[in-house]
Order: sequence, then C-alpha cells, then structure tokens
Amino acid sequence: MAETVSPALDQVLAFCAEQPVERVFLEDIARRGLGRFSAVAGPGGRLEALCHLGANIVPSGSGCADFAEPAARSAARMVIGEERAVGELWDAARPRMPRPRDDRPGQPVYALREAPEPGETGLRAARLFDLDLLVPACAEAHREEIGVDPLKRDAEGFRWRTRQQIEEGRSWLWVERGVILFKAEASAWTPAAVQLQQVWVDPQARRRGYARRALRDLCRLLLEQVPAVCLFVRPENDPALRLYDSIGMTRELTYRSLVF
Repeated sequence: MAETVSPALDQVLAFCAEQPVERVFLEDIARRGLGRFSAVAGPGGRLEALCHLGANIVPSGSGCADFAEPAARSAARMVIGEERAVGELWDAARPRMPRPRDDRPGQPVYALREAPEPGETGLRAARLFDLDLLVPACAEAHREEIGVDPLKRDAEGFRWRTRQQIEEGRSWLWVERGVILFKAEASAWTPAAVQLQQVWVDPQARRRGYARRALRDLCRLLLEQVPAVCLFVRPENDPALRLYDSIGMTRELTYRSLVF
C-alpha cells in the first residue's frame, strides 16, 4: 500500500530520472539541497508521486491528491507542474485554498535535443557589471509572464535573485549599445536537462529575428553540456510558440499553473 513519506535524495533522483524534462525543477532543487519535499511511496520504497512545497508548489506523478493538506497550509504563490498532477492536487485542495487569480492549463513544454544552426550573435554569459541592466529587464519579463511587478513586491529580494543567477552562471544576454537584444535564464539545471525561463527581448528591438538567432546560439551552448534544453510557455503567446517551433523545439507535454 502506498504511503506519504519524506523522501531521501536517492529516491527523489530515481523518480526524476523517469521523466527528466518534466521533473527538471524537482531534480535541480533536490540536488542543491533546497526546499521541502513530500512523496507518495509504493512497495519497495519506489516513489509514485513527489511534491515540492515552497513559494511554488510543484507536484508530479500519480496520486498527487495526497499533497492537498500540506499544499493548503503552504500559502504558496503558485501551483505549477505537469497538467494532470496539478489537476489531481487542485481538485483535492481547492476547498482549503484561496481562489487563484489566474488558472493556466495547457502550457506546452518544449524540448530540444539536437543543436540548431548557429545564430552568429553576440550572446554571452551575464556578468555582475550587467546587473543594473538586467534587473529591470528581468522584472519586466516577470511582469509580462506572471502579471506581477516583482520590484513592487520585493525589490531587494528580486535584485538578489537576479545577482545569484549571474553568479551561478545561469544568465545569458546579447546586448548592443545598451539595448538587450536577447536574454534568458536557467530556472533549473540537472545532468539531464536545462530549463530556460524569461526569454525576453527589449520591446524596441522585437520582430527583427534577434530572439531566434540568440536562442539557437544558447541552445547550442547548453547542448554541449546536457542532453536536452527545455522550457514552457503560455499557450496564447503566439510569438513565443512560433519562436520555439522555428528553431526545432518539440512539444513533449503540458503544464498547468495556478497563480495566487
């Protein structure tokens, strides 16, 4: 009979290895020793479901309704993950959680495993001297995606997180004459995959092909280090869908996000 447990690291890694793209965030945060996990374990200790409980609740696997109680106590800002897993958790937790201000089902998760053609751009890793340029750009990308200005919610914390991404080698940009022609960060990084987030171009430089060229270069760079590059996107974001399709990324599954 399955039971709810606090999983060991080896159990989490074995579970994530079954679906390395879908579970890239869970594996990344476990390897870094961050966050708190609950799991449903079957006979022999094999995990059937796993959930990260923090500012973001991230469920995965079968039987995620078992995470409803800790999810309801968490005061999370978002529930996000594979669509069926989020649905199972939300159906069970809904009576005890606030009404989300946004429910986003059907978010395509894209992955790329073969290097595209070079984009021949000036893409490079971000450095600390880029921080003052990146903070407002990252904040605007966050606002466009989530609908919240992080500089109004927690400016110091957001600046710290942006700096941390730079220091960890998880931020890239292409800038000319002080204008960001492309930027992106890695929200998760494991031996099996890198998950990108906040792919963004300064509004004054959009619709000129910069994102397509730079994303090709970034994927080429990352695919020298991991087998897959992945990301997810809102289904109504047609320019982003066209961008990811154009460089050869394929849709592998769907996420659902509940934003509180």
